[in-house]
Amino acid sequence: MSSDLPLNIDIKEPKWDQGTFMGRAKHFFTVTDPRNVFLSSEALEDSRRIVENYRVGILSPGLTEDELWRAKYVYDSAFHPDTGEKMILVGRMSAQVPMNMTITGCMLSFYRSTPAVVFWQWVNQSFNAVVNYTNRSGDAPMTVNQLGVAYASATTGAVVTALGLKSLTKHLPAIMGRFVPFAAVAAANCINIPFMRQRELKYGIPVTDEDGKRLGESTSAAQQAIVQVIVSRIGMAVPAMAIPPVIMNALEKRAFLKRYPVFNAPIQVGLVGFCLVFATPLCCALFPQKSSMKVSSLEAELQAQIHERSPHTAVVYFNKGL
Repeated sequence: MSSDLPLNIDIKEPKWDQGTFMGRAKHFFTVTDPRNVFLSSEALEDSRRIVENYRVGILSPGLTEDELWRAKYVYDSAFHPDTGEKMILVGRMSAQVPMNMTITGCMLSFYRSTPAVVFWQWVNQSFNAVVNYTNRSGDAPMTVNQLGVAYASATTGAVVTALGLKSLTKHLPAIMGRFVPFAAVAAANCINIPFMRQRELKYGIPVTDEDGKRLGESTSAAQQAIVQVIVSRIGMAVPAMAIPPVIMNALEKRAFLKRYPVFNAPIQVGLVGFCLVFATPLCCALFPQKSSMKVSSLEAELQAQIHERSPHTAVVYFNKGL
């Protein structure tokens, strides 16, 4: 019964201990659940209503604790943690597996021709640009001009990187060519993420004390956040783009794929999807979503501001983004 549901459940924080990798993994397996992509607008709004009502002490009739946590994770999967705005569908972390398995599978299948490399790298980096912007840290908007420059820079850098790596593998064994998409994606993440989140690097991201009180904006925190996200994204790509090429290289020597080459792409997409189901949440879990820094590591001006306003604060917290 809802009357038995306590009002002191801290749904601002994840259900599981975020100080451990296992706790973060359980959290992100829920957040990245691909089934959340198919939830209707009504279901998302119901979850938002349940969460927002509970935060102000209003209990929905018949609400149980399990239903409350379910609503919290549906809410987290669709609404930005800093702005509270509903995120673009393809930019949500729950869309990562279905979108990435399709795009990555095609990149690995159609890597031999230059037009195919250009097209699929452009598609991949366009998708990544949407994801990086959607899951940025902070609540300050980017202008259309800033978004356009960031997008053009990120996608151009990724395509040029892919073509450069492809040209280097012309005289190497065929198996090496299969790893060009992975190398290009890894390099492109180092370009795309900073460009799409360049406003954070310039103006900083919000940092808070342990109780969530906003203390200012820090570019040092933004740098740490972006580095952590880059490492996580490259980690996601490792199994999905390194394991399927080895398996496909062996399968293509067998009679079945020689006779039915049309199955090459579907099998590769399926292998990538299987890897991503596990790689996506596990690599998101490498670092806490609510990251932290010592005050002594922040910019001198912000340190002075924090010492004046909150002299006992030694560590600040911030949303690193995803």
